[in-house]
Amino acid sequence: MRILISNDDGVTAPGLAALHAALADYAECVVIAPDQDKSGASSSLTLDRPLHPQTLANGFISLNGTPTDCVHLGLNGLLPYEPDMVVSGINLGANLGDDVLYSGTVAAALEGRFLGNTSFAFSLLSRQPDNLSTAAYFARKLIESHATLELPPRTVLNINIPNLPLDHIRGVQLTRLGHRARAAAPTRMVDPRGKEGYWIAVAGDAEDGGPGTDFHAVMQGFVSITPLQLDRTFNNAFERMEDWLEGLR
Repeated sequence: MRILISNDDGVTAPGLAALHAALADYAECVVIAPDQDKSGASSSLTLDRPLHPQTLANGFISLNGTPTDCVHLGLNGLLPYEPDMVVSGINLGANLGDDVLYSGTVAAALEGRFLGNTSFAFSLLSRQPDNLSTAAYFARKLIESHATLELPPRTVLNINIPNLPLDHIRGVQLTRLGHRARAAAPTRMVDPRGKEGYWIAVAGDAEDGGPGTDFHAVMQGFVSITPLQLDRTFNNAFERMEDWLEGLR
């Protein structure tokens, strides 16, 4: 088993090191990760400049690009072999509900969709690494059991772990994505030269966070596992749209 590990917090992030340590004696692992924090990069590719991989002293490969760049290169020639699986994380911070649209952590896993095995994205609900060992434990357990998992091609498992010690975790729940309310307005700032700028505000609170959602599971102390698919086609709209288009002909 060969696993490509990436993230969006950057190649020196503690979550990346924890994930690698959790899997290093289970599989042959290679790490390709951004050279800086690329949170919120989504599935963007760098097309305006060349990418330059650098191998660090610990063997991790640092790339001046996005999480998707890292996995894209790893699957398409940077490595002397094709990995069997992509695993992303461990992100410091939640990736719940609408977060998956922006998340570089989830995007790295999505880029692994071309491989036969399901990709995994792991996130810890904290900006601090205190309970990274809890997230690493579940990462190892879930990856170890992947061979018995039968899911359609191009499936990604988005996994969020509560910021709790392991013995406080109540279990694991399968969930759907909840939804957030709109984020607060960007924060306006003016630099010392009088130039105006804006900081993007924090994500909105859960608007759809009831039972069955990823928000509800983690708030109740459960690890949330949400299966994701790349296909966003709104199939139920076809009938209505066919009638609408008929009127335009």
